[in-house]
Amino acid sequence: MGLKTFLKKEQKKSSSDNASHYPESDKEMDETYGHNTDIRTGWTGDGHAGISEYPNAGGEDYRTLGRWRACVILITIEVGIGVLSLPSALKTLGLIPGIIAILGFGGLTTYCGYILCQFYRRYPMVTNLVDCALYVGGKPFEYFLGVAFIFNLVLICASANITLSVALNTLSNHALCTVAFLAFPHIVCWLLCLPRKLTFAAAFSWVCTISIVSSVLIVMIALGVAGPQAPPGFDVSITLVGRPTFVEALNALLNVAFAFAGNQSFISVMAEMRNAPKDFPPALFMQKAFEVVVYIVVACVIYGLAGDAVTSPALGSAPEIPAKIAYGILIPSVLGTGLVIGITAIKYMYITIMRNTKPDQVNVHNAFTWTLWVAIGTIFWVVSFIVSNAIPIFSSILNISSAIFVSWFTFGLTGVYWLHLNWETQWSSPRKIALAVLNYAIILMTLFLNAGGLYTISVIEANIELRQLLEGPVKALLPESNFAPLATIRRYKIASCVTVNDTDFVPQCQRWPAHTRLVDAIAERSEEPNVTGYALADWTNLNTSDFLNANPERAKRVTGAMSWTSKE
Repeated sequence: MGLKTFLKKEQKKSSSDNASHYPESDKEMDETYGHNTDIRTGWTGDGHAGISEYPNAGGEDYRTLGRWRACVILITIEVGIGVLSLPSALKTLGLIPGIIAILGFGGLTTYCGYILCQFYRRYPMVTNLVDCALYVGGKPFEYFLGVAFIFNLVLICASANITLSVALNTLSNHALCTVAFLAFPHIVCWLLCLPRKLTFAAAFSWVCTISIVSSVLIVMIALGVAGPQAPPGFDVSITLVGRPTFVEALNALLNVAFAFAGNQSFISVMAEMRNAPKDFPPALFMQKAFEVVVYIVVACVIYGLAGDAVTSPALGSAPEIPAKIAYGILIPSVLGTGLVIGITAIKYMYITIMRNTKPDQVNVHNAFTWTLWVAIGTIFWVVSFIVSNAIPIFSSILNISSAIFVSWFTFGLTGVYWLHLNWETQWSSPRKIALAVLNYAIILMTLFLNAGGLYTISVIEANIELRQLLEGPVKALLPESNFAPLATIRRYKIASCVTVNDTDFVPQCQRWPAHTRLVDAIAERSEEPNVTGYALADWTNLNTSDFLNANPERAKRVTGAMSWTSKE
């Protein structure tokens, strides 16, 4: 009787080996795989990841996180530098649309995070967002997404360290050059990323959460007591519903989206949880509820107390001394963002290399694995340092990251993954139809943010270049009395003018041709609706020294070259 039972079990096992590698239900999946397996490292050549591919893989058990520690890690991933751009977004959009945007993105990213949990339940062998791509589009999609994934995480880490360099500059009254202040946080983040388990990040996350909450509380209290950093006589005013241009509105929305950009690390957190299918959804809901409340409170209070004097990052809105204190307290939070995002990128590259070299040693601590881990971490943080020096402006790097990567990694890919999970049944019931329409809409929204964001970047960079021109060599050409401080220009168009004759210039303010820069206008103070300004003759082939040595007589008076939204 016992032999007969044994033969039946062997027959069932043989038939299951010929079937799909993946069980059809969550119950079967739990019975087959359980929840305490080691982290697995990849797939065979036929495209099927093997949770039983390396059954004897030894080493330390990395699945140690419960729902509470996972929740704290999720808070550290998202509630960080992103919150510092939200008051400025409310200034652009207006108070009511800004709150709606925060609530909307919060709800949407909660749903997208739950889709990732559903995908993990189906494919419990994945260890990061890129692993999921193999099952959707094969190896080409996985390779493409892997490169984009690393670039995105590099930009996020660079933005975190740019914020920290601003903090160090503020605290030290610019005692060292910016390059030195960028090098320091990169070295610290490199050291923090040496441990290979997220349990260290979980312990550090408590400090990070207290850090960000304390710093914004100091700013809010300081603004309530002393008011914002602003010229004498400044009156705080808020706008309930703003009237931004398309570029301004989309830029603000991208900044809000960046504040919710932690979804790309969620799979990596699930891979180190003891029972992710059961414990991750509660951790996700707790984290999102906390995050949305903090974002709305911080954004509304700082914008309400600072008004148009709000800055990005928002800590600079407070008076000098409280701002320095807030920046000092913020340091652990920024380092925590670098830690969690950095270790996500390093772990992805580490597992990718290990599955092609020594897949049975992925969880083993030896000279080879540690050398590989340290080498990958070193290369990652060196690249982040180079990028942060190449794009040393906080808002610019947020825009680039949001437009190119965040929209897809936070929203678009989850819609694609849902369609992969439900392709055969997406029109089977009213509920499925509604969810299918929602996910198609998410993909379309992602395409819009992607294309519109790239356009926004080009316009913003052109504005930054014009500001640098106005504050630099062109200012030296004109008497100080004829130059208006940029703070007086609320909104302006870049004036691209064409020469009519030697003495007359006609402003064409609709666009700035990409192939050349002809003439830029310099605005001056005026009580008239038509702003009087100056235009320089064609300087396409001039360099900075030519500007400084140019004859001021070449500056010709024009009218209407710039516009602003309100009189001084």
